[in-house]
Order: sequence, then structure tokens, then C-alpha cells
Amino acid sequence: MSLLVVGSVAFDSVKTAAGSRTDSLGGSALYFSASASYFTKVSLVAVVGEDFSEANRETLSARSIDISGLETAKGKTFRWEGVYDTQNLNSRETIDTQLNVFADFSPSLGEDNTSHPLLFLANIDPVLQLQVLKQMNPKPKIVALDTMDYWINDHRNNLKNTIENVDVLFMDEKEIKSFTSKSTIFAAAQAVRDMGPRIVLVKRGEYGVVMFNEGDIFSVPAFPVENVIDPTGAGDSFAGGFMGYLSRTKDFSHESLRRATVIASVMGSFAVEGFSTERVGNLAELEIEDRFRGIAGMTYFEPLGNNEELFI
Repeated sequence: MSLLVVGSVAFDSVKTAAGSRTDSLGGSALYFSASASYFTKVSLVAVVGEDFSEANRETLSARSIDISGLETAKGKTFRWEGVYDTQNLNSRETIDTQLNVFADFSPSLGEDNTSHPLLFLANIDPVLQLQVLKQMNPKPKIVALDTMDYWINDHRNNLKNTIENVDVLFMDEKEIKSFTSKSTIFAAAQAVRDMGPRIVLVKRGEYGVVMFNEGDIFSVPAFPVENVIDPTGAGDSFAGGFMGYLSRTKDFSHESLRRATVIASVMGSFAVEGFSTERVGNLAELEIEDRFRGIAGMTYFEPLGNNEELFI
């Protein structure tokens, strides 16, 4: 199966305890594509400015990402600058945001991009996300959506209208509690599922992820990473692993969704080990398999047999 992602491609300037990078490649669609491309063919729709070089394009093409939908507009590419707390990488301060050409982004899918069986609506205006979905014909087998606190806080109704039309929702723990006004992730996930999505993945950073799927609750730990360099693209890389695996297997069963969640955790763990896509964009398949098996080993234990008792 093929997979379409619509989102942002940007230049990020990031400072963490491990160092800094200026104008490195970033954006939700870029991280997602880099991760998903290990598993399936990915087509990317986004907008960049005239300052987006041929070398930048080759970075995407090298991972066999279809960039025919990458529009070049007059002006500069979206730029973001942030600084992470040296003691808490879950906390960051945005120093500067320059939307540039992204401010007028209105995705128009070419004929080749309207019939992908899987669609990921990356973190952009929910009105645009819904416009993209309406251009798909036929509707994809799986539509997934990611968002952020800005859309939750200031565009809640538009976001809710879009969420009602998707199958999979990615949110972190703080976001889903804020969006639903629920105090636990279990109540929050059920409230979201009542809106429409049948699969909800609640990201919990270093504590892993919990997937809710039609009565099936599945928790996956984060793979232990000794040196976290830059967490900027972790969430999008996580989503890329999840959707990429489903696209590869063409299997949407409970078991396949559980494996996809483990793959997502694996890809997120690689993303934080380097700036930009330095790490997640340069992996060997064996590395991915090793971490997949590693998480399985971390969570496996012998259950009680039919005649065994827990309390003796």
C-alpha cells in the first residue's frame, strides 16, 4: 500500500543540552516521511520557499520519498527556533516562528495523490486537514491525524469537526486531557472514541504510549535511550512508524495494530538520538528489528498456567 502525508517542511534552529543546530531540516511531514519510508512508499505534500535547495530535495529523494507534491512558493520556507530545558527535555521555549510561505499553504492534491489507501494528516490547521480529506477519492482505508496544543486551545471546534472524520488520533497525555476536559487518559480516550476515531494513541514521552482500540488497551514502554539529543521530531517519527508498518503489512487486525504501536515506539526512540533526521534518516533494518525485539523482551513474562495460583 502507498501512504500520503500532508504537513509542514521547515528549517529548524534547535538548542538542547547536547548542542545546537541552525536551519536544519525539520517539519512534521519531513520527520514522518523519514520514519515511514523504511516500511512503505511515501508521498509528501507540503510547501517550501525559494530558499529550499536542490540538496535539501535530494535529502528527501534519497529515502525514496515521492516529493512531486512538494510545492515551491515565492518567499522563504517556514522557520522555527526553540530551546529545550537542559534539565527537562519535555519542556521547551519557542524563541521564534516565521510561517513565511506556510502561512498561505492550501494543499491541493494532484491526481496521483487522491487515491492513496492510507493518509496521515500531520500537524497543520484542522480546516486544511479536513479539506485534504475531502479531496481523497475514494476515502482512504485508514485516516490518521496529529495535532498540537495551539489547535486544541484556539481552534477546538474546527479540530473536533475534523477528528470526527478520522480513524486514528495521535495526542500526548496533556493534549488529550485538555481537549476532552477529562482527568485520566482512559476517560479522555473514550471521549475521543465517542467522537469518531476508533483508534487513539496517547503518547506519554519517556513513559511510552497507550493505544485504545475498540476494547483493546495496549501499553508499550518507551525504548530506553541513554543520550537524548533532540526530541523535536519524536512524535512525527512515532506516527511514521505506526502508519508505515500498517501500510507495509496491509493488516489492520488487533495484533497488527499492537505491533505497529511497538514499531512507533522504536522509531520515536531513534529520532531523539540526533538532530533533525541525522539518526532516524540513517538506519539499518537490523537496528529497527533489534529494538523491536528489545521491547518485546522488556515486556514479556510467563503468565500463570491453568492450574497455577498467584497466592499460595
